[in-house]
Amino acid sequence: MNQIDPSVVNAINGDTGRGQRASAEMRENFMTLLVAQLRNQDPLNPMDNAEMTSQLAQINTVSGIEQLNETMNGINDQIDASRFMQATSLIGKAVLVPGERVLVGDGDSTPFGIELGRNAEQVKVSIVDGSGQVVRELEMGKLNPGMHTITWDGKLADGTRAPDGAYRFRVEAMAEGRTISHKSFNYAQVLAVSSGYPDGPRLDLGGIYEPVRLEEIRQVI
Repeated sequence: MNQIDPSVVNAINGDTGRGQRASAEMRENFMTLLVAQLRNQDPLNPMDNAEMTSQLAQINTVSGIEQLNETMNGINDQIDASRFMQATSLIGKAVLVPGERVLVGDGDSTPFGIELGRNAEQVKVSIVDGSGQVVRELEMGKLNPGMHTITWDGKLADGTRAPDGAYRFRVEAMAEGRTISHKSFNYAQVLAVSSGYPDGPRLDLGGIYEPVRLEEIRQVI
């Protein structure tokens, strides 16, 4: 008796509607062939029961794959809907997302964060203005691995208030005389949530930032 064509299984995995038609057609053809073989088999050499059982098991496997795909599609839809609702709960809230921007307004500056993968013996943060000049250095000392939120008081090196505007921060983390890797995160506010992306909903953080995924958020402030 013929074996199940692997392309049929691939069709079921790749397209639910097309897979259902292929599965139904295959089951019908199989049963027609099975009945014909049973009618025309040699009575002295009947069909091997093990072979027939194996074929029936393969048919059930294909049917199971079809049903499993339908179930998984439903679960994926529910997960997508849940992720979107989770994202909408962040609208209006402040978050830390990948970036190096610091904003100053009326003497106040937005917080930012750094994430270390290992212990740092010395961490220094440099605040840089739009022309690339360092206007303030913050000595953070020793920091443990993990996420650290940092606040700049908005003052320049001479103690005067920094002009309103956008700045950037640079981080230098050292251990045993060597620079260690880190990740930088800046402040942003969630204005809206957009769907339709293949990797899930994106958070709209305003025109100065690109939309980000939920997984990119390190902290909700």
